[in-house]
Amino acid sequence: MSRRFWPLYGLRITTPRLELALPDGDVLDELAAVAADGVHDEASMPFSVPWTDGSPRDRARATFQHVLGTVAEWRPEKWTLSLAVRCGGKTVGRQDFMTDGFPVTREGETGSWLGLAHQGRGIGTEMRAAVLHLAFAGLGARHVTSAAMTDNPRSLRVSEKLGYRPDGLLVESVRGEARTVLRLRLSREDWEAHRTVPVEMAGLEPCRELFGV
Repeated sequence: MSRRFWPLYGLRITTPRLELALPDGDVLDELAAVAADGVHDEASMPFSVPWTDGSPRDRARATFQHVLGTVAEWRPEKWTLSLAVRCGGKTVGRQDFMTDGFPVTREGETGSWLGLAHQGRGIGTEMRAAVLHLAFAGLGARHVTSAAMTDNPRSLRVSEKLGYRPDGLLVESVRGEARTVLRLRLSREDWEAHRTVPVEMAGLEPCRELFGV
């Protein structure tokens, strides 16, 4: 994809093990394939929007369309940055950072998923730390929020390790059932106090206009 007219394709966020970047071409195909292989136990649903229901082909297509849709719908005042996460040269999952009104609120929300084959290795914490560095150090965020089902201990542990604090409960309808969601909030001060993962960024400056900063 052209970086000349869409410089977000040149943005790179790296940690000791990971590289996060907007996927195109083969990497987008790899990301879709990871989704097809599964991201959670089929007996549970960790997402408010059950996009993983359906066949492996359905999950792959949903992933492909989602990423392309974020590019097509991007506006400086409302955007979703949907990054492929690569570890050891393999695509392992996706890390999103989304916002509505960031130039004014300086606040956004994280969301992510990791392929089943790559879970349990601390990658989820490291990829969230990477996008938090972009949010706070790169874009000047004041707060970042996240959310997880109260019965999703893995996601809640990641947030706890990174310094998020509880920010209230929501009840949502998922698969026709009431599910309780814990909202979480991370301030710049708490982020600074819990930083343990070294993170580097490249290619941010040409993207600032698109981010509205």
